[in-house]
Amino acid sequence: MTSLLLPTRKITLETYHKMAEIGVFNEDERIELIRGEIIEMSPVGLKHATCVKKLNQLFAQKLGIKIILGVQDPIKLNDNSEPQPDLVLLKPKSDFYGTEHPKPEDILLLIEVADSSIEYDRQIKIPLYAENKITEVWLIDINETLIQVYQKPQGKLYKNITNYQINDTINLTCFPDCQIKVNKVL
Repeated sequence: MTSLLLPTRKITLETYHKMAEIGVFNEDERIELIRGEIIEMSPVGLKHATCVKKLNQLFAQKLGIKIILGVQDPIKLNDNSEPQPDLVLLKPKSDFYGTEHPKPEDILLLIEVADSSIEYDRQIKIPLYAENKITEVWLIDINETLIQVYQKPQGKLYKNITNYQINDTINLTCFPDCQIKVNKVL
């Protein structure tokens, strides 16, 4: 049996927001808009949730008011993509992004934590972030106890990809004096 590729209809961010406003989606539904398609997000497991909480506390302690932390909040990449990364370090803004979701130029560091979604994050989301010039992205692979750091976006790729193991330390590009020990995260 052969599979057919049928035409699909892509939607814009504006349509996606209107659908949410009129109640097409349940309030607690975990979805995001990626390249004009509504994607169901994986449920958050215990290890995933714990890692996000550790990151949240670590960055809040180390950077305080130098940043705004976005935890599983939407970011607007373009007119057809509004992902919800696990953690985003944002440039401070007096209204705390109360009038619009953060855009690529507001993002200092974006972090995805993955266990079951690792291939989706690597193959779909990382290229999307590169394409939208997110300067630094961390992909935390819970299963492999590994952090991949993506830097220097070029097209749909990152020129620099560095793997950090459990005993390594990562220096943030946006705050070079801030060091994160991988074993404090994983």
